[in-house]
Amino acid sequence: MLEFVLPPAFLMIFGALLIGVARPALRPLLALATPLVTLYFIWQVDDGIQQTATFLGYQIQLVEGSALRRLFATVFALMAFGGVLFAFRQSKWWELSAALLYASGAIGVSFAGDLLVMFLFWELMALFSTVVVWCGGTESARAAGIRYAIIHLVGGIILKIGIEGLLIQTGTVEIRALSLDSFATWMVFIGVLINAAAPPISAWLADAYPESSPMGGVFLSAFTTKTAVLSLILLFPGQPLLIWIGLFMIFYGIIYALLENDMRRILSYSIVNQVGFMVCGIGIGTELALNGAAAHAFAHIIYKALLFMSAGAVLYQTGERKCSNLGGLFRTMPVTTICGTIGALAISAFPLTSGFISKSMINSSAAAEHMAFVWFALVAASAGVFLHAGIKFPWFVFFQKDSGLRPADPPWNMQAAMILFSVLCIGLGVFPGLLYSLLPYPVDYVPYTADHVVTQLQLLLFAGLAFFVMLPMMRRTLTISLDFDWVYRRALPWVVGVLDTALGRARDAVTRAVLLVGANTVQLIREKPYGYFSSRSPMGRTAIWMAVLLAVVVLLAIV
Repeated sequence: MLEFVLPPAFLMIFGALLIGVARPALRPLLALATPLVTLYFIWQVDDGIQQTATFLGYQIQLVEGSALRRLFATVFALMAFGGVLFAFRQSKWWELSAALLYASGAIGVSFAGDLLVMFLFWELMALFSTVVVWCGGTESARAAGIRYAIIHLVGGIILKIGIEGLLIQTGTVEIRALSLDSFATWMVFIGVLINAAAPPISAWLADAYPESSPMGGVFLSAFTTKTAVLSLILLFPGQPLLIWIGLFMIFYGIIYALLENDMRRILSYSIVNQVGFMVCGIGIGTELALNGAAAHAFAHIIYKALLFMSAGAVLYQTGERKCSNLGGLFRTMPVTTICGTIGALAISAFPLTSGFISKSMINSSAAAEHMAFVWFALVAASAGVFLHAGIKFPWFVFFQKDSGLRPADPPWNMQAAMILFSVLCIGLGVFPGLLYSLLPYPVDYVPYTADHVVTQLQLLLFAGLAFFVMLPMMRRTLTISLDFDWVYRRALPWVVGVLDTALGRARDAVTRAVLLVGANTVQLIREKPYGYFSSRSPMGRTAIWMAVLLAVVVLLAIV
């Protein structure tokens, strides 16, 4: 290890900014080299606090190393390299720069030694992930990016309130295990869960990610939700509420993915589903479960990026996103088809893929803790994953009917990135020790037992049979799935419009009343400049007023 290590996130930031001022011919090389150089420095970070600084009068801890932190930072750097390899010949330089700044935020969160540093990099991620969404270049991307930014602005405010509350209550913002026993810890909990796409604020992910460019979606699939997973492992391990939140996310993602027709929305809902497995493992909280959550996050970033690459390649070559408009592409896009199928097998936890060696750890941890219902739900959900991502995505995009489209495989760099991540998916599945050696706790777990393999193969077999039996009911049509985002995209604007109309009418009525009173007052002043009682009155009226005043005086005297 080096005695002085520059924070790895700063290296990524420097490289990302340098892309903007470099000569066009050097930008691809610089974009590819930046994640690799960052990866080298990630592995120079030793355990414990490594870098501190003073910020706004506080001593902040810029870099804290541990096995868990290096694991996440490593996969973030690998993801940045693979994403750049996939995108560098097709994306504009500012999209590459924004994507690397987004990745730097994730690496910064990974090594953050306290909550203040975590928050700063958290907001860096929110800012530049919004830019990546906007790089989709369409009106729908612009609108989705604004909604995405609002959601993450609210999440950031909630997280900031929680951090400030902890600072006031405890005098420290160190990253440690927290319990939900105060308003401040609840705010931190909610702020992190928003980034994890937990209910009820899950729809932002499927709303924004599909609107990015074919290349931008690859980056978006990796960083935001997985930094939230890391934060939950560090801050709320063993929190039982996370088990039920995770289970909800799992089945929510399955149901909406099965209903979807847009291939990138299918994969977006699948992210929520897969993060649900990780959140559930964090809630179980044992060493095996936390190892499983961390391993599954690592594996998920690789195979989900591969799936987004294959979907992005199809979108780039055909311009089509709807499954109902696709099919038969295996004839002319063999590399994309094979790589997409490998990603689909990995997400389905097929033996000899990365998903099998990670997801089985979470399932086994539930069984080891005698959580029968949780174990059964996780196993049933594994079949659901195979239905929506393992079969549905490749079947409707690459096989099923002949759509008449005859696109070629994408350019060589996109193929190279897909092949690289396919090799990683299979390599980690064949040699699980490579991943297990990076996990935070010692691993005493063997994934390839006869029981595990046979059970998983049986599950996948019957799920596959169920898919083809139900295939007539699953043929895609041009439908729209209503999600919670309907509340703030349709219902909330309608309510605001109604209130605005009502308030406008009330304002107009008050304005008219004020103007009427003012006009009458001016008219009265003009007619009677010496006061209302200044005009001459008939003798009878004067007598009546005198009698009334006399009566009042007599009554007051008696009282």
